[in-house]
Amino acid sequence: MRASPTAVWETAPQPERWDLEEWCDPLFSDFGTYGETWAVAVAHRGRLVYSRYDGRLPGWGSPGQVVGPETGLLSWSTAKSVLHALVGRLVASGRLRLDQPPGVPGWGEPDDPRRLITLDHLLTMRDGLDFVEDYDPDGNGRSDVIKMLFGGVEDMAAFAADRGVVADPGTRYNYSSGTSNIVSGVVARLVGGGPTYQAWMRAELFDLIGMRSAAPEFDQAGTWVASSYLRATATDWLRFGELYLRNGVWDGRALLPPGWVDHARTARSADPDGGFHGAHWWTDDDNLGTFWAEGYEGQFIIVCPTTETVIVRFGRTGSSGSVLAPWRRDLVQAMADRL
Repeated sequence: MRASPTAVWETAPQPERWDLEEWCDPLFSDFGTYGETWAVAVAHRGRLVYSRYDGRLPGWGSPGQVVGPETGLLSWSTAKSVLHALVGRLVASGRLRLDQPPGVPGWGEPDDPRRLITLDHLLTMRDGLDFVEDYDPDGNGRSDVIKMLFGGVEDMAAFAADRGVVADPGTRYNYSSGTSNIVSGVVARLVGGGPTYQAWMRAELFDLIGMRSAAPEFDQAGTWVASSYLRATATDWLRFGELYLRNGVWDGRALLPPGWVDHARTARSADPDGGFHGAHWWTDDDNLGTFWAEGYEGQFIIVCPTTETVIVRFGRTGSSGSVLAPWRRDLVQAMADRL
């Protein structure tokens, strides 16, 4: 029977043939390969079976915070998957539809090709917008994402929405943090910005699943920067993964529309860096049904329905964390083989 971790996590021994300490130890000891790992936590059938913390968060001139169970860990792009859940709440209530344009200001003119972009195009990163996601541009290379996040842009959703179209909607995959912030702007216009948006997030998602440490960050226009900025403890990130493991149902209540988790994890686009993109989630399209949220420098929320397991890893591994992909696949397979 699955436990419910809304208030507290029940703990349990890991399955007899698992050895999570051995499987996870390289993340904490092999700095040359994996960089820093601050937290790994594993839930099996709704119970916490493993957690380990180490190191300090970057202090930017100070020693930095020692990482432990109460430390808020920055999402980077794992926030995009939380945005998918929040959009699901609006779809469930009938306030948004996947197959309709989401009402982005400036996109409605008859001669504007952006008028054909639907919410589904945005969530699947197939909107056709000319947004450059490059964190390491060469020389005078263009990087829209660096300008958006670190260039003093006051309204990130408007900045991203101002890009032109370089492909028909639905025909081109282009991973884009700007797209996520456009969607967050859509949410803000429906529910209100700034503190109102934050209160809505808490009432509609965080409080319902016990994710009480969740702390989103907003731009100056009052839009949650859903591409990148949400902090939560490792075990609260586990709770979010549990929601998707449970097919959007929590304590017997359907929080997400029927088929919403399938919408997230269905492989639609092969990513050049590996894996497949679904709708603001990733998948290996393997025989275990594994899918995950992923962030810059190797943040992961991994969901494996076959083993009824959620795994989180937060840390700092290079620029992309791609070296963690073999570890992730091997861990999930080892769990499945030894159940």
